[in-house]
Amino acid sequence: MAPFDATHFSAIDMAAVTRLTQAGRLAEAMALLQGKPAPEADAPKDTKRPRPILDMVAPTDGTGAWTAPGADRDTTADAPTQAARLDPAQALRALSERFTKAGGLAAAMPNLEGFGQGLGQGLGRGPATKPIPVPEGARFETGHFTSAGGARDYKVYVPSGRTGETLPVIVMLHGCTQSPDDFAAGTRMNALAETQGFLVAYPAQPPSANAQKCWNWFNAGDQQREGGEPALIAGIARAVVAEFGGDATRVYVAGLSAGGAAAAIMAATYPDLFAAVGVHSGLACGAARDMPSAFAAMNGGGAVQARGNGPAVPTIVFHGDGDRTVHPVNGERVIAQATPAEALGTTVTNGTAPGGTRYTRTVRTDEAGRAVLEHWLLHGTGHAWSGGSPDGSYTDPRGPDASAEMVRFFLAHTLAERPTRH
Repeated sequence: MAPFDATHFSAIDMAAVTRLTQAGRLAEAMALLQGKPAPEADAPKDTKRPRPILDMVAPTDGTGAWTAPGADRDTTADAPTQAARLDPAQALRALSERFTKAGGLAAAMPNLEGFGQGLGQGLGRGPATKPIPVPEGARFETGHFTSAGGARDYKVYVPSGRTGETLPVIVMLHGCTQSPDDFAAGTRMNALAETQGFLVAYPAQPPSANAQKCWNWFNAGDQQREGGEPALIAGIARAVVAEFGGDATRVYVAGLSAGGAAAAIMAATYPDLFAAVGVHSGLACGAARDMPSAFAAMNGGGAVQARGNGPAVPTIVFHGDGDRTVHPVNGERVIAQATPAEALGTTVTNGTAPGGTRYTRTVRTDEAGRAVLEHWLLHGTGHAWSGGSPDGSYTDPRGPDASAEMVRFFLAHTLAERPTRH
């Protein structure tokens, strides 16, 4: 077989490759990857649910919402049944084994999530971002962190009107193809920092670390303390605390998609640094250890991973039940991994955001009545930051406002209040 020619990669219909791979039609997927036409006349018909996809589409209705098409997806099916039907890991392994040249399929698509999200915007192109407004007296500047394990740029927002007091710090981890500016615009976190008085740090994942700028949540080496990307993110958090007068007992981390998975990893590996964590459309720490298991986990396969010996970190999760990039069962697994051993009270409420999105909110409280777990299941919503601004990518402006709810949840917790919780 001829080597894989990367020069024609951008011309390949990767959405069709994804569909064929998930359906187990490997010969046709390979034909497309080789630049040959692949007939779809014999494609299996499924009248009950649309074909599974990994990607989102750009807004076309003026709402600015980046979301998955086909919100009528059947979410009542159990995850193991769905994963068995798609069998993506087996299909991916089969394709990868046949691409023995040029580093294989894994080299062409370093991260399945980045591959999927990149389809919505065109491979290799990041989202356009408007200039980030900075009020008089505030700062939004670039920093650079270097350690023995590597280096990363980051941006930090410092609100105006500071009088020298220590401030909470929220570390925001962007999703695939995004940048700190894009993520800041989409989440509106700087505006909340301005009104409520906290610092925001946005670490940047460069293309040199992942072709689609995804945090490498699926690599075993990036799921450990004092190593890989967790050490770099923790280093940035500590650097911001030291340089800008942050409160070391009130440091928090949140992220979207690959960034959400990375945030869950930070809670598992640095529970002594982060007082609370927010995971939007992400996955639990250890959900995958390589590329095939990442594909499987994103589609609902796998199982809940044990947290380890560290204390449980208060966790808030947002996930759309129409998410076709990361199956919503992963939100439940993040909560399960973060659940402490002690008995918790549970309250479930249903509501509708002002923009019309229905949601189910499950809150679990400790003996003191403090919420230590919150799970917001967004009905009919795809893979997008809930309540975000159309100025950024992958946002659903209909709400509820994930940023505001995360800030509320975060500021109710400090490290001093969590010395022994496991």
